[in-house]
Amino acid sequence: MNRFFKALFPRRDADGISLTRINQMRAECTNLSNPDLRQAYNTAPDVETVIALAAVAAERTLGQRMFDVQLRGALALCRGSIAEMQTGEGKTLTAVPAVLWLARSRQGLHVMTVNDYLATRDAEWMGPVYRLLGLTCGSIRQGLSPEARRAAYACDITYATANEIGFDHLRDQVALHPDDRVQRGFAAALVDEADSILIDEARIPLVIAGGEETEGDLVLRADRLVREFAKGLDYRIEEHGRNVTLTDDGIHHAETRLGCGNLFAEENLEALTTVQDALHAHALLHRDIDYLIKDGQIESVDEFKGRIAQDRRWPAGLHTAVEVKEAAAVKSQGRIFGSITLENLLALYSHLCGMTGTAATQASEFAEIFNLAVEVIPPNRPMIRVDYPDSVYRTKNEKHYALLEEIRTVHATGRPILVGTASVAESEHLSWLLGCISGNDVPHNVLNARDEEREATLIANAGERGAVTISTNMAGRGTDICLGPGVAELGGLHVIGTNRHEARRIDFQLRGRAGRQGDPGTSRFFVSLEDDIVQRYGQALSGGEHFIPADQMQALATPEGVQRVVEGKNLEIRLFLRKYESSVEGQRQMLATRREEILHSDLPPFERMVSLRTIDDEWSNHLSEVTELRSGIQWVAWGGRDPLHEYLRLVHRMYEEMMAGLDAEIERRIEEARETGLDPSQRGSTWTYLTTDNPFGSLTDRIRKGLVAKAKSLFS
Repeated sequence: MNRFFKALFPRRDADGISLTRINQMRAECTNLSNPDLRQAYNTAPDVETVIALAAVAAERTLGQRMFDVQLRGALALCRGSIAEMQTGEGKTLTAVPAVLWLARSRQGLHVMTVNDYLATRDAEWMGPVYRLLGLTCGSIRQGLSPEARRAAYACDITYATANEIGFDHLRDQVALHPDDRVQRGFAAALVDEADSILIDEARIPLVIAGGEETEGDLVLRADRLVREFAKGLDYRIEEHGRNVTLTDDGIHHAETRLGCGNLFAEENLEALTTVQDALHAHALLHRDIDYLIKDGQIESVDEFKGRIAQDRRWPAGLHTAVEVKEAAAVKSQGRIFGSITLENLLALYSHLCGMTGTAATQASEFAEIFNLAVEVIPPNRPMIRVDYPDSVYRTKNEKHYALLEEIRTVHATGRPILVGTASVAESEHLSWLLGCISGNDVPHNVLNARDEEREATLIANAGERGAVTISTNMAGRGTDICLGPGVAELGGLHVIGTNRHEARRIDFQLRGRAGRQGDPGTSRFFVSLEDDIVQRYGQALSGGEHFIPADQMQALATPEGVQRVVEGKNLEIRLFLRKYESSVEGQRQMLATRREEILHSDLPPFERMVSLRTIDDEWSNHLSEVTELRSGIQWVAWGGRDPLHEYLRLVHRMYEEMMAGLDAEIERRIEEARETGLDPSQRGSTWTYLTTDNPFGSLTDRIRKGLVAKAKSLFS
């Protein structure tokens, strides 16, 4: 992907050589006039020169002198790597020299941020540097008009979230006229918080949909049915808590109540899927943990960020099932016209690089999937934070009371405390417990997805003397907690983690809130044998035991070992699921090429629009069939066939059949439109959203553990 850029300059044996040259040139260019500085940038022969000029421009416009570690980070980005830089090291400024290097082609550089606020802020903050050197800079945010988006993408540098860029790409892919498009290509991208976008969110499909989709009473009947089910009798939850299956009693119960006969007969596929969605909604998704209800709407919570996942839906009918479960307003999913994952969107760029505070633990995944190396940049000042060993307890209650005692003890010293919890529910439960135990002795604030509006205020005060902040993962990433007067002398910020996350880097992100830029600080995680990571992946403590077995203590004493195993398994799952996805993505690209030819053809406008609408409709039908196939492909294991092989074979056959009849369908639609007087330019409204891919474990789990014996008729 980045071979061309890497060929422009070989990596030195040590960045010290480049840094020496950069600092020499920076000193030489300090007295250049603004026009001369711009001319030097336009004629710069190599990356070191561009970085030196960028450092001069930044100091001149922003009044900030770049440290050597920031120049090191910029070199890594220019090489097409992921730069790992600790909290407070100035990643936003580090990106500027790399942006100026990559934007010299004037083909459009995209800087991806994690939210609209940062996209707007960073574009305005760094804009003076770019303008000084003759480049234009714009930003994209939700709600912008097509004209404003087009103008922002026309700039040399565009700041935006990955989701907004992806949604604009999907809208461009169904445009009926070239002038309706807003983007101009995918030359290069620099990704902030790269592990969040490239790892956590990489497989989340972005969707463009339109039209209406009515919900029958089957969803309501399935919801009423599942409410009658008894756990253990009618259904079982798998050992890792990620999948749920009907028992024989549950199947009989469903067949009797629905009056459908064999629930697994081909004609009952919709009923089977609807019942499974309702069962997932009731058994596996929990209010105030996986989602919130705000203003009568279901809002899913991002497990990695602890925030409301804007515009995100669970796939197929699962989101509707949750809405019915909670008696919330039911939104139509609509008819899907196009979909792309962030992973496939990022693959469109000729040059890709990124930066984050935690990347080294996922180095193999960055290399395997994106062909990106990880370079760890040392801090400007030595890190003196003390990370205490984990405190291990038998039960969650014991753990909570122990960490509450630690909060009271540390609070008595005046040090500020940040408590990172796993969910909205846990943050509020812990707040309640703290109030019960300490009364008014430990005043504290709660930061979670229920009240994101107060985030800026709470974070601004979280480093003050005596502050106690109980938060979800919202405070674990992208927040810079500055110490108040006198706090450093007391020992700095103390961070408490109430759980170990499956990914080590999420824990590192939380720890990284303390000890920024050489500040003092401490951290400690409290874990128990009842924690999710232990229950899912470790040896669960059997009921009735009043001691901690030695082998379990040993396992918990090295939780990072468990996390490494989990990370490896999750990578295997992601790589396996890519095989399912790659076939459809290849088909999407081939059909997009055909559509592009028609879009720019000299066909009469009427015929061109009908042709484009037909392609979009046929692709929408194909996606619907593929979704249905993927939902049922697990059952082919009943006959000993390989599900992946069967899936790829059937998807290929479906695509070939669609393409074989496409020209005839276009001709038929053109004639029909002429006869009926249909205006092909009137598509109706469309909207975009995200779906959560594979929320309940890998397809392999569902293949191995599904009710395969009941599904013979589907693929006989």
